[in-house]
Amino acid sequence: MESDNLEFNNRVPLEELKMAVESIKNELGKVIVGQEEFIDLLIAALLADGHVLIEGVPGIAKTVTAKLFAKVLKTDFSRIQFTPDLMPSDVLGTSILNMKTSDFEFKSGPIFSNVILIDEINRAPAKTQAALFETMEERQATIDGHTYKFEDPFMVLATQNPIEQEGTYALPEAQLDRFIFKVKVDYPQLEDEIKIIETHHQRKGEKPHTLIESIIDTKQLADFKEKTQQILVEEKIIRYIAELVTKTRNHSHLYLGGSPRASIAILNAAKAFAAMSGRDFVTPEDVKRAVKPVLNHRIILTPEREMEGLSTERVLDMIIQSIEVPR
Repeated sequence: MESDNLEFNNRVPLEELKMAVESIKNELGKVIVGQEEFIDLLIAALLADGHVLIEGVPGIAKTVTAKLFAKVLKTDFSRIQFTPDLMPSDVLGTSILNMKTSDFEFKSGPIFSNVILIDEINRAPAKTQAALFETMEERQATIDGHTYKFEDPFMVLATQNPIEQEGTYALPEAQLDRFIFKVKVDYPQLEDEIKIIETHHQRKGEKPHTLIESIIDTKQLADFKEKTQQILVEEKIIRYIAELVTKTRNHSHLYLGGSPRASIAILNAAKAFAAMSGRDFVTPEDVKRAVKPVLNHRIILTPEREMEGLSTERVLDMIIQSIEVPR
């Protein structure tokens, strides 16, 4: 955008934040090739204090990108491989009897971390999926009548494979709604594929995570999140967001539209995009950029349109084109 290059005095100091974002991109660029939008969305979700659902076929670096993204943050990281026999206690933790004191002591599970990578989230049954509801929304877990708060930051990155449906469970709409973004990761272009092969060859067997340095710590991140929340949003931008989301609820091609949580997610994402550009105000372009990753997992096509092969992204394009952009 042209406004990114203009000189103006920000009411919110964003220079340090913008520099940190560039550093994160450069650091991940040492290993990750051709996934610029994916990385941008991960950073935006981090600033907006949201979780990300990552969908794509196996072998396109979904898990590697998520792990390296956690590495650029000086935070704790844990990985949970979801399987059909995974129980809620395997995720949350459990109370264990201490033989010395004869008291039960809580042993926390892998969800008690800062950045949590859940691999193949759609492989676990409904009972384990339900265990994530409270953790993702309220940043806490209630076990045996006790509530345990999570430390900031708390971010869930979950991957799922859209092709192999055998032995998978569809995520409930209420859980999908708790992800700020659903990112669809595609196969790389030919030139990117060549670069991927070349960089792998040049590493000579060196593991990707050894090449990545940590960029920001939890204190800096908390400061950046606070600055992101202070981004200016004009009344006409708020109305624009509301019109976009409301249109999904009465569109002839859609069976289910976006909730007010979706509207707030677009607002938070648009603020994050503005902050990443070094702007202290949201533009309609920031809103447009947020619409698809925020809404593509929250809306459901009518059965007729789904049979015709229409995509949620195409319907969202129609909605964006049908609503007048504020000036």
